[in-house]
Amino acid sequence: MTTDTPETARLQYFGPNWFASVMGTGIVANAAASLPVHLPGLRAFAEVVWVIAAALLVLLIVAVTVQWFRHPKVARNQVHNPQMTHFYGAAPMALLTIGTGAVLVGQDLIGLRLAVDLDWVLWTAGTVGGLFTAMTIPFLMFTQLEVGPDAAFGGWLMPVVPPMVAAASGALLIPQMAPGTARTTMFYGCFAMFGLSLIAALIIITMIWSRLAHYGTSGSARVPTLWIVLGPLGQGITAAGLLGSVAALAVKPEIASGMDVFAVLFGVPVWGFAVLWIALATALTVRTMRRGMPFALTWWSLTFPVGTFVTGTSQLANHTGLPMFRVAAVIAYACLLSTWALVAVRTLRGSVAGSLFTPPPPPAAIHKDPK
Repeated sequence: MTTDTPETARLQYFGPNWFASVMGTGIVANAAASLPVHLPGLRAFAEVVWVIAAALLVLLIVAVTVQWFRHPKVARNQVHNPQMTHFYGAAPMALLTIGTGAVLVGQDLIGLRLAVDLDWVLWTAGTVGGLFTAMTIPFLMFTQLEVGPDAAFGGWLMPVVPPMVAAASGALLIPQMAPGTARTTMFYGCFAMFGLSLIAALIIITMIWSRLAHYGTSGSARVPTLWIVLGPLGQGITAAGLLGSVAALAVKPEIASGMDVFAVLFGVPVWGFAVLWIALATALTVRTMRRGMPFALTWWSLTFPVGTFVTGTSQLANHTGLPMFRVAAVIAYACLLSTWALVAVRTLRGSVAGSLFTPPPPPAAIHKDPK
């Protein structure tokens, strides 16, 4: 019988939600590289952040491996936890985020060839993993988990968003492929994953809106997960923009022209709803913080989704040429930086103190917020 050291004992309740820290850190680098303006020192900053995110990914992969080896029962129980299981979607998105960063940022450090090869490996693993979570986690909800009428929360989006991230990440690999059937198949495959994730996300967002109207926010550390709604919205705009930009390489000119137009016709209305959701989520988060919302790993929901809004806004700036979108992208990136710094510092403190390595709370009924 093996005996845990204090370090491995901490990993007993390590959860898949930790991979959100890789997503939230990696998107800071990716969004910086995607901005439609060039600021002094921003590129070097993005490179440093990408290296940190990549190192964090390796560390978390080791940690989850140790947990499954040392505490397999606890790890298996997390799969059937109605709240924790959804965050298994964070792991494939973490892989995809680092892979995208390899092409956007890492090529300055490791060279384009190695960056592309690394992205292919991470994109393949992340895409397979994301399609797996998009099917298995909803199946688990439909057949095994106890799901009440007040259970919908932002975390429900985590298993179905990875294919959207794969679509955007895959668009960056299309120029690296030789012309032909494989490239065209890759393009349409990415577009299909865009639709898969978009439609599933719209269904869940509707359920979250209904939950908020009927039961309120719950007033707990789950409130930051409302920001996850921005994920499929911002990533959808990003994917549509990137696929529209590379369409001419993969499909007939008349279809490519339509794809380029679609990036704007789809992106601008969704961007408008995303701005509305930012206003609502900000008001609800501030309200809950004033009532003493505790820090938890759910606060990382304030980073990656906002980062996708930055990359989506940058795509609209590129496709429309409007200064409004360039300014909005810079403002949103400044907000992302400040939020990321806050959450990263609080996570570091909680990790050192050990407060973030505790059992997940048991599922509880959500009651209407007091007025």
